[in-house]
Amino acid sequence: MRPFTVGLLAVPKAVPELRIAVREHLGRPCPELQLCVTELLTNVITHLGEGTPVTLRITGRATRTRVELTDPDPQKWPAPRGATAADESGRGLALLDAVALRWGVDRGEDGTKTVWCEL
Repeated sequence: MRPFTVGLLAVPKAVPELRIAVREHLGRPCPELQLCVTELLTNVITHLGEGTPVTLRITGRATRTRVELTDPDPQKWPAPRGATAADESGRGLALLDAVALRWGVDRGEDGTKTVWCEL
């Protein structure tokens, strides 16, 4: 797979645009990968705010794909929540955990944070 890197502002209209860009880059539908990208970007919008600058990177080999979303706030780390059936949100990390082989968070030396997952 050719690496894919894009910098953007985390705004709601970027979510579907980024899903389409990922599909076009890969040349085929990739629902699990698109779901992970959507959840990572939505978490930034929800917890850091609209307009936060982020960088999405997708790299991979024949057997594994890695998705990374880097943002400038090393203090706010994602934490899974226990959403109830009545809750309208709070399932993003649970979805990521269900779809990905593994996921985590790294703090960059430059003061950034990268949330990543592997498929």
